[in-house]
Amino acid sequence: MEITEVKVYPVQDEGRLRAYATIVFENCFIVRDLKIIEGAKGLFVSMPSRRRKDGTFRDVVHPLNSGTRETIERIIIEEFERNEGELALSNPEVSDTATAEVVETATETEEIATEEAL
Repeated sequence: MEITEVKVYPVQDEGRLRAYATIVFENCFIVRDLKIIEGAKGLFVSMPSRRRKDGTFRDVVHPLNSGTRETIERIIIEEFERNEGELALSNPEVSDTATAEVVETATETEEIATEEAL
């Protein structure tokens, strides 16, 4: 599937959260609320997730293989870096819990990405 559109929405004063992103596949499928997070090893992309009843977070959508994850992450981070400083700060329409999830999911996502790389 080809990524046909990427939009990045920088945030200010949100700790490790640098921006939200939206991607469109094949001009027919949109994924919102991806998060660009500043991790210990640099920027990474966290997939949209929801808090479960037990308090843990689960990705709502996610790539099924590491190659697709790497492609999505590379394209989103390139767009973020290309437009950093040029984009007007705005807040996309995101769920109320999205910002609260960032700190909790950042560590989980870094661990998953590390495991997939091995």
